[in-house]
Amino acid sequence: MIWSKTWKVLELLGLANEFAEVAHAPPDGSLGVAFDFRRSDNPEEGFRFHLAEMPYGCIRFHRAHFLDVFVEHIPEGVAHFGKRLTSFTRGSSQEPLTLQFADGSNASCDLLVGCDGIKSLVRAQLFKELAIQESRSDFLGFIEPVWSGTIAYRGLIPVHRLSEHNGDEKHRTIDSPMMYCGNSKHVVSYSISKGDIVNVVAFSSQPDKDGTHYDGPWVTDCTQEEFLQCYAGWEPEVETMLKCIEKPSRWAIHHLEPLPFYVKDNIALIGDAAHAMTPHLGAGAGQAIEDAFLLASLLGHPSVQRLNMSSALKAYENIRLPLATRVQLGSSEAGRKYEFDSKLGANYAKLIPEIDGQWDWVWETSPEEDVEQALALMSQYQHAP
Repeated sequence: MIWSKTWKVLELLGLANEFAEVAHAPPDGSLGVAFDFRRSDNPEEGFRFHLAEMPYGCIRFHRAHFLDVFVEHIPEGVAHFGKRLTSFTRGSSQEPLTLQFADGSNASCDLLVGCDGIKSLVRAQLFKELAIQESRSDFLGFIEPVWSGTIAYRGLIPVHRLSEHNGDEKHRTIDSPMMYCGNSKHVVSYSISKGDIVNVVAFSSQPDKDGTHYDGPWVTDCTQEEFLQCYAGWEPEVETMLKCIEKPSRWAIHHLEPLPFYVKDNIALIGDAAHAMTPHLGAGAGQAIEDAFLLASLLGHPSVQRLNMSSALKAYENIRLPLATRVQLGSSEAGRKYEFDSKLGANYAKLIPEIDGQWDWVWETSPEEDVEQALALMSQYQHAP
């Protein structure tokens, strides 16, 4: 799932037509549903308490189809597969880094960009080293992800199966992204793959466990019985949908504490390595794309050379860290709102404007404006005495 700001990045990359072919429907900029919010944790039919709409709505993809478009545009000789980084060695900020891989091979680079996910080795080694070198034991708290207190059950449903279970009436989630809300639980569902598949993610939270250690594997299979029991007594259209998922998986949702920096010398963090977040704003993938677009725009500028590369990295961090941190924190708070665990509880009159406002970052600035601001900062850093 991405929003209009990230879609603009794909347009600027010249890939909009290809991505439109694999989206749930070709994005055209018209007003669309972000989510249809319902109160659903009672056996009788629930009710809509808010319909959130915005230009483009939420643009949805099957992850594999989404990645295929990028893969098809990677130039020959750029990507090297079958490599797992085990460590890196750094000297001064002007010296190349040496990379060590699990297969025993080595490589060197002027810039190491850690885009290696929530369990980032680059982030872990960097913060461990700095904790020792700078006597900052607090840096150790940014290495390991923490449990959000939330479990997610996930499954995909072919639309024809959902239609068979729902009788003559078309299930509303086929046409509209749904947010079924209840106390400390909520269920998200929306169509992907040109409308042929419904993606379902059902959350169950213990808010007091946020920030604690989760004991056990993060991802496991689970029984349909466990899954259905968790949402027993919910409105009929939710139960109908959940019964279509025969083999759900259970995910312990983790996130990072907001990092104090994304850049150190000639090492930069982007994506989940920098700001892994809960999925409640549908923004994790988009934030990674926006990181990469801004960083590439800076590094590709004609004025950037190896010796002044630090100015580009500093400008990247200056723009992206506050933006991504805002989304990261907002995503956690959004989950609490959907489950009536925020300070607003189930006060719908106050919840609705809060829910609408949580996506303000989507249109406050454009990707071009972010790049323009970053280039101006970079120029200042390059010409600073």
